Amino acid sequence: MNVGIVGASGYSGGELIRLLSNHPKFELTYLAAVTNAGEQITSIHPSLVEFSSRCFEETTLEGMLRCDLLFFALPHGASASWISQLPEAIKVVDLGADYRLEGSSQWNTYYGGEHAGFLQYGLPELPGNRALIAEASRVANPGCYATAITLGILPAISHGLIHSEDIVVVAASGTTGAGRSAKVGLLASEVSSSLTSYKFGGVHQHTPEIEQSLSKVSGRKVKLSFTPILAPMPRGILATITAVLKAPVDTQKVHEIYDGAFAGETFVHVLPAGQMPQTSAVTGSNSAHIQVAVDGHTNRLIVSVSIDNLGKGAAGQALQNANIMFGYEENLGLSSQGVR
Repeated sequence: MNVGIVGASGYSGGELIRLLSNHPKFELTYLAAVTNAGEQITSIHPSLVEFSSRCFEETTLEGMLRCDLLFFALPHGASASWISQLPEAIKVVDLGADYRLEGSSQWNTYYGGEHAGFLQYGLPELPGNRALIAEASRVANPGCYATAITLGILPAISHGLIHSEDIVVVAASGTTGAGRSAKVGLLASEVSSSLTSYKFGGVHQHTPEIEQSLSKVSGRKVKLSFTPILAPMPRGILATITAVLKAPVDTQKVHEIYDGAFAGETFVHVLPAGQMPQTSAVTGSNSAHIQVAVDGHTNRLIVSVSIDNLGKGAAGQALQNANIMFGYEENLGLSSQGVR
């Protein structure tokens, strides 16, 4: 199966190369970049020593047409113009945001520019989603924060435990979530030994994506107050979610509900009581670790979630979706074990 990555020089692109290099069914045929075209792959991704003799190719339609499957790891708004030119026979997983939102008004508010439309949303753990992904030739890979937060609140909202219009999230992400482009605020001297909020005041672009998914699942309006934080680490997300409970319930009962909701899931792990999610525990994996508690003092549910933003939050989930699209075991080429 000939596979291409468009945007292979970015962090998500590099992680895709690493994962796909060990995949028994997919052959990396086309590795394209924009500004880094012509450069040696290991000059950007020095860990990928198996690719030391290869260079990034130009981003062209001709190169894409050599492939059976394409991953697009381009900045938001950059993939739709290419995907629209591809024949339906070429399957696509888009890691950008171009096709995640159903409504153009939400796109205009949070991203701006022309809304490309909506493709099948690629979060396999959403109820009924696997069958839809399996039938799709185009899939919109979820955002990294959106993945962590949606998984974290999904069982509570599905079981009607919480008030869906009063969900509060504070989540910290590693610097790779901001992309590879040089920015002063991402220099080591700026981020080391420091935490800072950004896109403060409910303006983060993953907010409508999360509300859209959870509203579909629950059949109710969902409102989310989300504050992201830049953490002094390369990769990982730790999200803390709080929501007002509809009725009194204890932590043990909520833990049982979450265990049941994710029973049989390869990549979502509800941790034993007393064990907290850690970003280092999921590094290099496609896993999500979840812990729950009830704050009886405020009648709130508290959920902690960790993922690798380049794993389950991007490249790992993209490969999970591709496996489903081609009818393979969805853990093919992926691990639920972190590298720590």
